[in-house]
Amino acid sequence: MDDVHSIKIEPLGESIYVKPFHMTYIQNGVKKFWDFNVVHDSVSVLLFNVSRKVFVFVRQFRPAVFFNSIPEKEKYLVEAMNTKLPLPPIEQGITLELCAGVVDKEKSLEEIAREEVLEECGYDVPVKHLEKILSYRDSIGIAGDKQTIFYAEITDDMRVSKGGGKPEEGELIEVVEMSETEVKKYLERDELFKQSQQIRCCL
Repeated sequence: MDDVHSIKIEPLGESIYVKPFHMTYIQNGVKKFWDFNVVHDSVSVLLFNVSRKVFVFVRQFRPAVFFNSIPEKEKYLVEAMNTKLPLPPIEQGITLELCAGVVDKEKSLEEIAREEVLEECGYDVPVKHLEKILSYRDSIGIAGDKQTIFYAEITDDMRVSKGGGKPEEGELIEVVEMSETEVKKYLERDELFKQSQQIRCCL
């Protein structure tokens, strides 16, 4: 998980995940503009294993989080692209998250959430066990994508694999189990990532 090297940062070309746009408009007689990205909606699942009374999360390296922890990142990108400069510890780009995935299939949100739990955490959860907590618009200044969070209680009997995501799609995911006490202690940290804020809101 922590073995990340040969990092190369470059401008984004065509992407199936992020599409930038520039909007101009007139509001109350004032001409305005705004830059934003169109990204996929997503689902997240808060999992609680009732067999052993632990929450189940995932841990993975997030390049965007890592990049935004680089001091003077704009200077690094524009003036010193791909040169060897001191970088922050890789750990700064590794996040603890709810099991989640993008909505990129013609399926219900519940079905997509079920598939993500199976792929990432290894639990085969019936759709009827998924309880919707809420939906909201995320990154409202730059994206506005819709996020939907579910809750599911799982048992050890539902575990059919070790999870870890799809290696063929470049996923490298670690399954993490934490007691309620451990989660509360983790959430006392000053700096938390977006998904960690989701964890805080759900508990």
